Amino acid sequence: MTVSPDAVEDMIEERVDVDRTDEATGQEVGRDRRRKEDQHLITGRSKFTDNIVLPGMLYVSMVRSPYAHARITNIDTAAAKESPGVAAVLTGEDVKDIQGSLPNAWPVTPDQVAPPHPAIAVDHVAFSGEIVAAVIARSPSAARDAAELVDVDYEELEPVVDLKAASADEILAHPDLGTNQSALWIFDSAEAGTGDNVEDAFCDAEVVVEREFRQQRLIPAFMEPRSVVVDPTGEQFVMWSATQVPHILRLMLALTLDVPESKLRVIAPDVGGGFGGKLQVTPEEVITFLAARHLGKPCKWTETRSESLLSAHHGRDQWQRIAVAAKKDGTVTGLKVHLTANMGAYLGLVTSGVPILGAFMYNSIYKFPAYRFECQNVFTNMTWTDAYRGAGRPEAAFAIERIMDELAIELDRDPMELREQNWIKHEEFPFTTVCGLEYDSGNYEAATARAMELFGYDELRAEQARRRESGDRVQLGLGISTFTEMCGLAPSRVLGSLSYGAGGWEHASIRMLPSGKVECITGSSPHGQGHVTAWSQIVADELGVPFEDVEVLHGDTQISHKGLDTYGSRSLVVGGQAVIKAAKKVIEKARPLAAHVLEANVDDLEFSKGKFTVKGAGDDQEGLALTSLALAVFAAHDLPDGMEPSLDAEATFDPENFSFPHGTHLCAMEIDTETGESTMRSYVCVDDVGNVVNPMIVDGQVHGGLVQGISQALWEEAVYDAQGTLVTGSFVDYTLPTSADTINFVTDRTVTPSTTNDLGAKGVGEAGTIASTPAVVNAVLDAVRQFGVEDIHMPCTPERVWRAIQDGRAGGKTSTPQAAQPHFEEGAPNSDEPSTATTDGSGR
Repeated sequence: MTVSPDAVEDMIEERVDVDRTDEATGQEVGRDRRRKEDQHLITGRSKFTDNIVLPGMLYVSMVRSPYAHARITNIDTAAAKESPGVAAVLTGEDVKDIQGSLPNAWPVTPDQVAPPHPAIAVDHVAFSGEIVAAVIARSPSAARDAAELVDVDYEELEPVVDLKAASADEILAHPDLGTNQSALWIFDSAEAGTGDNVEDAFCDAEVVVEREFRQQRLIPAFMEPRSVVVDPTGEQFVMWSATQVPHILRLMLALTLDVPESKLRVIAPDVGGGFGGKLQVTPEEVITFLAARHLGKPCKWTETRSESLLSAHHGRDQWQRIAVAAKKDGTVTGLKVHLTANMGAYLGLVTSGVPILGAFMYNSIYKFPAYRFECQNVFTNMTWTDAYRGAGRPEAAFAIERIMDELAIELDRDPMELREQNWIKHEEFPFTTVCGLEYDSGNYEAATARAMELFGYDELRAEQARRRESGDRVQLGLGISTFTEMCGLAPSRVLGSLSYGAGGWEHASIRMLPSGKVECITGSSPHGQGHVTAWSQIVADELGVPFEDVEVLHGDTQISHKGLDTYGSRSLVVGGQAVIKAAKKVIEKARPLAAHVLEANVDDLEFSKGKFTVKGAGDDQEGLALTSLALAVFAAHDLPDGMEPSLDAEATFDPENFSFPHGTHLCAMEIDTETGESTMRSYVCVDDVGNVVNPMIVDGQVHGGLVQGISQALWEEAVYDAQGTLVTGSFVDYTLPTSADTINFVTDRTVTPSTTNDLGAKGVGEAGTIASTPAVVNAVLDAVRQFGVEDIHMPCTPERVWRAIQDGRAGGKTSTPQAAQPHFEEGAPNSDEPSTATTDGSGR
């Protein structure tokens, strides 16, 4: 693409002017503010964990198992200990009595089966990449060199690497457990009292469509590798970690290692992305802590990229069996879902609960009267899975949007018309779903109408018909995704009912400084989302202070002493509301002092744009600025009797409900039927994320999410061979998109404010990822259905698309066989033949 000098000048002017947008309104919320965070990032003044250097610091290198499943018969560390610069070598035997077991905070059923999860394996390894020893030395190179000298003898065992085969328990990932099946979690609308009996719905159905879909294994692939530094030399242990969850990490380390929580400080400095991949208590954090405590010196561990791809937790990896019952006129009457979910070798922090999060979203925006969901969690000898952007919701959106297309094909209906027939109408909100959730607001009609207008839906359908009629080599497909999701991972009571080990509240505090500046301390911990900018805008509006005068502090448990951190699109709708509550408390604390100074009754005061004024005193009164009261409180020379000399306030917010953003995403794909090459023609999305604090940040979140979801559809897949070796262990094989692989997206918004928070916001961090994957896959399939193709496993690489077309033309099976009459008996293992994972040579 060529950009002219004039265009560059126009872009520069646009950026310069961006902060003045909407200045006439006097409101910060709703303005395109450039991010405060970016200045130090783009000028090289960032401080990531690996940038931290402490006097006398030692460096840790991990020795990892090359086998997916084996017994450790002997470890010889003598040569490593004699290597130059080595301070110590730790094995599982050395720390078995003090390392504890890594926590799982979400036991989804009372009878959940789980193996102990040691930071360093003692006598058994369960996945390739599991740590068997740690070398601590005076330099990173010395630690790496010595790690090569650790001699480990293994007795190799047969690994379990096929998810369907694992369900049969013929080969065990953990022989001591006696089973690979960790937990069976069931929701039934009739049993819960939220809907009708699903078996009756299917018995009475005029049409039943059943399919099996595959959610491939993905790797979060965050930009900054994981890193941890531990300093044991002061009164506290201080840990710096590239984590999304400093508060949770502190608590879990204290419980796991029997360290007083007051003696442990955790700091998340600049964190370069996470996507759920840093929502974890990692073996490396525990090991680095143990090494620092053992040696009494600061220790650092930073992973290589290959370590990250191999051993940082993965995401998705499910087989989804889904069946929909309907009338001949297209009205849906029942929904059944059975998941087989790959836990990998162990349960991480929320591994077992991630598939369950999607249970409440398979019904999506549709008025299903009956529903049953079953999830069988299964162990294999692979890296364990856990949260990955969307966490359960993308899987649900994919399955329901795919099956709605399949139902439309069965009924010979336009897929958009069929969706509209079954979705919740805007006048029906608030609406209680078949899962018992109350959707508080939405307007699916408005978002869809705008998206179809921008997309040119009817015109593209006409072009598609012309191409099919002419037998064009390049066929056009249109894909639809009309989605909703539950955001603001909270209400604590709901999480408690699901056996989650923590609450969903968030904390914030406001400090009014004597100089008139403001400090906002938040329990949310950002890693690229723009918290500092958005929180500054919120505080500026609430307190009437300049945007530039607000400092946002976060990510340090010594400064932000309470919080539940960042994940699940919860920061704004939960953490932002806590900020608002704290700001309102500041104003109420200042009100008696303002009345005292103005010699007015407290009830006669009004607060607006940073000033207290007296009702009825006229528009020309000067008023009393909140910032001047901050100095008066500091001096404390003339305070009302009984008033403490502080305007500072803190607040905790625990919402009563989730928030429910939604949107309509439309994708046009062109498929070369002779090569299988897929080219994105256009992509339009219209999202409703409620009221927007900073449109620029929202646009960035949507664009990033779209690329991540599209990448699952077209490019990304973590592949293991039959021995349990990760064969996509570098970016040569694990394909991530670049800007050259994507197009310009057309984005827009409709607004129906949420009723769960004062901002009216709904959350946006995961929307693009959740909605885009089914839109793209539906478009690819729409282009090649005429050849007999019914499904293609993701990613839809050129080879897979080509093979599907060849199989379809030959009248055989497509590249992804659909399930034949899947069964949904409680606890029944999946008996379908296992598929063999292959690495595509085309497009990878």
